[in-house]
Amino acid sequence: MMIAVNTEILVDVWQRLLSDPRTSWVLFEHGTCVVLAAPGGDLAEQATEILREFGPVHAGSAAGDFGVIDVKDADGWVVTGHHQDVLTYVTPDEPSGQETFAVGMCGRSKRHRDGTELHIVHVEDRRGSAGPA
Repeated sequence: MMIAVNTEILVDVWQRLLSDPRTSWVLFEHGTCVVLAAPGGDLAEQATEILREFGPVHAGSAAGDFGVIDVKDADGWVVTGHHQDVLTYVTPDEPSGQETFAVGMCGRSKRHRDGTELHIVHVEDRRGSAGPA
């Protein structure tokens, strides 16, 4: 069962996790974040294209793979996939268990929903926000 996570909570978590002032990112409805390594033009459009290609799960392929990161700056985990800049946040209440497999499957399922529904809830445009070197 998937629990809906409040958008404000998700934005707060990703702002803490992606604290580099030069990192722009786009957040999708179910907690998947696309980090834009080379942001240009319309960030929402750029992130949507990445997630359209790398979000949906295809069992038996790299698109079904995942890794789980136990994050220090938030309760929960970040689930990785086959694109290094596509990350999904999972709260402690969401997976059916606390073991890595359950967390990973939950995050993978959320990434799949975000990759097929493609509903953006937040754009963090940090281009030009970095101070002098």
